[in-house]
Amino acid sequence: MDIQEYFEKHTGSGILATADADGKVDAAVYARRHLENNATLAFSMCDRLSHHNLRSNPHAASIFLGKGQGYSGKRLYLTRMSEYIDPERIAALHRRTTPDSRPDQRKFLVAFSLDRFRPALGPENEV
Repeated sequence: MDIQEYFEKHTGSGILATADADGKVDAAVYARRHLENNATLAFSMCDRLSHHNLRSNPHAASIFLGKGQGYSGKRLYLTRMSEYIDPERIAALHRRTTPDSRPDQRKFLVAFSLDRFRPALGPENEV
């Protein structure tokens, strides 16, 4: 099963981990990801610590835990490719997911290449 098909069939919660240029790590809830295709995905984010970290260190990891039994899910290894300030596109994505709780904050759509993914638990060679 490819990653796009996986996310079409599963719901759950996600955490995005980033680090700044000095390696100081942060983690934040980013359950909603927007898949462009099997190699690209994006997160809508405010100008907070995760966004700041990605400007100095483009590498991130996300863990997604699916609803249901056990610890099913995926680990995603990401590299920031670009970001957009496109209020209309971001608003359209939010309409498809959940209402935005902070409409006054500047938002960015940050696009990532999906470098690798693997199960939330299990050996390295499982996909």
